[in-house]
Amino acid sequence: MLKQCARLTLLAVLVAFVAGCNTMEGLGRDIEKLGDAIERKAAQNRNY
Repeated sequence: MLKQCARLTLLAVLVAFVAGCNTMEGLGRDIEKLGDAIERKAAQNRNY
């Protein structure tokens, strides 16, 4: 039962993520933008 619930949750998250993109082709650009944002935040928070 727990495995089934976890699978359904994962599927729902995946569908929501893909639906948020304009197209499947845009998925790569969306992930790249996310990575860039993470890199910028990491650079801002460097303490050395």
